[in-house]
Amino acid sequence: MPIATVNPTTGETLQTFEALGAEEIERCLAAAHATFREYRTTEFAERARLLNRAADLLESEQKDIARTMTTEMGKPVAAARAEAAKCAKTMRWYARHAAELLADEHPSRADAEDSGAARVYTRYRPLGVVLAVMPWNFPLWQVVRFAAPTLMAGNTGLLKHASNVPQTALYLGELFERAGFPKGCFQTLLIGSGAVEAILRDPRVAAATLTGSEPAARSVAAVAGDEVKKTVLELGGSDPYIVMPSADVGRAARTAVTARVQNNGQSCIAAKRFIVHTDVYDAFTEEFTTRMAALTVGDPLDESTDVGPLATEQGRTDLEELVDDAVRRGATALCGGGRPKGADRGWFYSPTVLMGITSDMRIHQEEAFGPVATVYRVTSAEEAVRVANDTPFGLSSNVWTRDQDDVDLFVRDLEAGGVFFNGMTASHPALPFGGAKRSGYGRELSGHGIREFCNITTVWHGADPGE
Repeated sequence: MPIATVNPTTGETLQTFEALGAEEIERCLAAAHATFREYRTTEFAERARLLNRAADLLESEQKDIARTMTTEMGKPVAAARAEAAKCAKTMRWYARHAAELLADEHPSRADAEDSGAARVYTRYRPLGVVLAVMPWNFPLWQVVRFAAPTLMAGNTGLLKHASNVPQTALYLGELFERAGFPKGCFQTLLIGSGAVEAILRDPRVAAATLTGSEPAARSVAAVAGDEVKKTVLELGGSDPYIVMPSADVGRAARTAVTARVQNNGQSCIAAKRFIVHTDVYDAFTEEFTTRMAALTVGDPLDESTDVGPLATEQGRTDLEELVDDAVRRGATALCGGGRPKGADRGWFYSPTVLMGITSDMRIHQEEAFGPVATVYRVTSAEEAVRVANDTPFGLSSNVWTRDQDDVDLFVRDLEAGGVFFNGMTASHPALPFGGAKRSGYGRELSGHGIREFCNITTVWHGADPGE
């Protein structure tokens, strides 16, 4: 895949970039490793000062970088501005909390004495150079939620971004350097996927994190496993959105639209499978479908647009094949089901609601990465759990209920990294983020995320015989 900005609204190639050669990659690796040896000794206060400065720059440039993201991958420009603001917020959160999150931990006095120590504690030390392989769907946020904790922990970072968002990738590499981080602290590598293995195998790279597809994760994890290097993987999701009889059905239906079409439906944590109790099925499905059909599809730079184009032509083709397979096997499209009329340019797809889904349809097991929702009718909480868990994914989940027995059952039985009640799944810097099953392993954000790329070190001091 060429490294290029291709406007998904028009299909026009706006700018192409040359991939880094072997000598340039070597210079980046050498700089990252050399900088780590010095940067790891800096104080938290200095790292925080630099990260806050990066947040200042990002906030001042919010409108410009939002337009760049929208031009490169098609998200509505208002959502792009919100993404930039969230990134600045997360930088400030880690600048404020990293020192306490990575503070030395001391066992109880009794446990210390039982270990034979006069003094013992656990210290979190940085690992080294961390390679990040990042996707296009949240081109700023996915990187910052890795970069902020990684830099605050004292590591250095190398970014291999998706090939269709090179301008956003270059902006990120320059942002941290302009903020004052030492040269080599955070670098963007404009490279193809074929160059990743050699970089990951390089002994100067300590670990890797990947957000993206399962095939890419398998490749990275296999190489890292062969090299015995730590990885964190955040992969796909086919999140359930369960609506029970006690729910506020109107609010659930309104929220469901945003939960499904956020980022043009191209979000791992977007609700995709709407599992509705038969008592409220008709009311929910009618309002949900009406609202999905009323969304404005168009130019994402237009402030009135609700849903822009899919990011790539191949992405739209993949979505079309999933929907066509379902309809061919008996599903009914309550709205949408194809390209909008008159959309002769760009990679647009109409917001779609499918009912009558059966287990032999591909969309029952595969992730629909676009504005397509599937609706299921169930008769009990237990059946809702069975349908929700009948997927290889387990990223997050949503449940609408006012019944405490329902709450207890879903928290206990849903196979997911998060359970969100009476609201849509969202990430926040203070909350751990990640999944189960084929949605990956490890956690981003919160204290869990910053500790993923630390050497958790036991420091034990024996009693001085002279004392």
